[in-house]
Amino acid sequence: MRAGIGKIGLVLAAVLALGACGNDAEPQLMNVRAGTSGPDEFTILPTKPLQMPADLASLPTPTPGGTNLTDPTPLADAVVALGGSRAALASRGVPAADAGLMAHVAQFGSSADIRSVLAAEDLEYRRKNNGKLLERLFNVNVYFQAYLPMTLDQAAEIERWRKLGIRTVGAPPEPALLNP
Repeated sequence: MRAGIGKIGLVLAAVLALGACGNDAEPQLMNVRAGTSGPDEFTILPTKPLQMPADLASLPTPTPGGTNLTDPTPLADAVVALGGSRAALASRGVPAADAGLMAHVAQFGSSADIRSVLAAEDLEYRRKNNGKLLERLFNVNVYFQAYLPMTLDQAAEIERWRKLGIRTVGAPPEPALLNP
């Protein structure tokens, strides 16, 4: 009897040891999944109704992969509904009013591949902080625990700014000022 329990224990230990072996898949720290394999109803947008234009020459030239007049444009529609202009959404580069800001931000140089560098560094960090064996085995969310060293203590940061003499008008007032 004891030999059978010992063999079961040995097999269980071997399974757990093999389960601890890492794989090269990208670590999923959040473990958020849809409960069903059906379509996501929030990604389905209705198309605009078909209309006959007043002048057929005003239609855009069809291009492969291009847009269609009936394609949904929720952002542009929201801008128009709020009184804005669709033309304001067209990217025209950095406005002249922001030239000083851009010069200040780029004063120490910039890297053209910063997004890919950060993505690679984050992937390496997530692989190192992918959770313990049982957390991975039971699909536990370890996102907040993994990024805890990078979180900002809001109260300590406000206090640091106040000690430097910098006004923090968007932050709540100091507790002493609330109760006179």
